[in-house]
Amino acid sequence: MKKLIVLLLVTGVMTLGFSTISFAQDEGDDAQQTEMQAPAEEPAQQEVVTDVGTDESLGGEDQSFHQVVKEQFIAGGWEFMSTILACLILGLAIAIERIITLNLATTNTKKLLARVDEALSKDGVEGAKEVCKNTRGPVASIFTQGLLRMSEGVEMVEKSIISYGSVEMGRLEKGLVWISLFISIAPMLGFMGTVIGMIGAFDAIAAANDINPALVADGIKIALLTTVGGLIVAVILQLFYNYCVTKIDALVNQMEDASISFVDLLVKHNLSK
Repeated sequence: MKKLIVLLLVTGVMTLGFSTISFAQDEGDDAQQTEMQAPAEEPAQQEVVTDVGTDESLGGEDQSFHQVVKEQFIAGGWEFMSTILACLILGLAIAIERIITLNLATTNTKKLLARVDEALSKDGVEGAKEVCKNTRGPVASIFTQGLLRMSEGVEMVEKSIISYGSVEMGRLEKGLVWISLFISIAPMLGFMGTVIGMIGAFDAIAAANDINPALVADGIKIALLTTVGGLIVAVILQLFYNYCVTKIDALVNQMEDASISFVDLLVKHNLSK
């Protein structure tokens, strides 16, 4: 079930990203066709277009945020901005999967300890095993491993809990390295786009043999837009990454506290026999 949810999330996010890229390509082609057809219009038609453009510029403030993002995406060059968008899509897919997994791993340890105590009193170790196996989360898995070593003594139970706790902590941290990778790569791709845009601007200056601000404005704009895109992606993914790290730290502390209480509980029932 968890794999199905993650697959649906990844499919939805990637579909949204690729639809944005295809829309950007189509809108860029339409803009080029409009520019090619504009000189062929009559003067009267040009005046009408100018008036309409003025009205549109007055109503430009009413553009939606989604429309503004798409326009800036096109202006930055979809060929390069698409790689930054891919980092965002993949990073968000992994982050969402981690958030769902970590939330499902949260366990009410007080309630679980009370149920284990009751099961040990009534049905013994086997009853406690059933309670832990039927409970979701890393805390219950650690309890199960400890109960499996109950016949070997409390010391073996403690060693088993410590060893398996490290395994569960590794599972909780699974995937975080990829989010960290995309956080590092996105700004690098943005800076690479900045360098490429500046190279294009200097090439335009060399070809025209004239330093004209209008000549290099497009290249500088593309360079800055790619940098902004990479930084935005890094900031978004960093927020998700910090949330996941905080959640993992809370779960690890919960596992340690619950393990201490669990060992004390086993000692109490072992001495009562």
